[in-house]
Amino acid sequence: MKPTQSGIEQRIALHLKERRLAIGLSLTDLAERSGVSRAMISKVERAAASPTAALLGRLCNGLGVTLSALIANAEQSDSPLMRAKDQTEWQDPVTGLIRTVISPRAPDAVVEIVRVDLPAAASVNYDPQRYLTYEQQVVPIKGRLHLTVGQKEYELGPWDCLLMPTNLPLRFHNRGPGSCRYLVIVRKTQ
Repeated sequence: MKPTQSGIEQRIALHLKERRLAIGLSLTDLAERSGVSRAMISKVERAAASPTAALLGRLCNGLGVTLSALIANAEQSDSPLMRAKDQTEWQDPVTGLIRTVISPRAPDAVVEIVRVDLPAAASVNYDPQRYLTYEQQVVPIKGRLHLTVGQKEYELGPWDCLLMPTNLPLRFHNRGPGSCRYLVIVRKTQ
């Protein structure tokens, strides 16, 4: 049974705080590293605010963790098998974007696979990654995806694959009339 949205948000909030404390960052430190105000971080950690994908991306950047790992660690058990019915799903409250962590959770895994459903006319922006090094590949499987990587824009159709740096600003945009579904494959290099 998939968790409710508020349930996963509470577990994400708890995991954010645990991660921040585990690496020895104060609210002020994380605010400086992520560009998110102390007040907003506090609200997110108390599950008093529903964070967007962009805001979670900024917090993950400051914490040196991928967004997919944050979501997976908030829900999944340590099993080498991840059944479809048990995959962790999170929905952005503003854009309607749905992120589903497909990969089994493994603390030392170097590869993560995420399925993303981006509604028509929706877009999400991510800041350049500064505290974690990884490679990211994006593969649309339904619809067309417009990606802006730094100043360069790409249009990807089903089964096209783009290897993207993560040290540049990223914008994922669906200009189509229907939902766009794509896979994000992350390989940690640090």
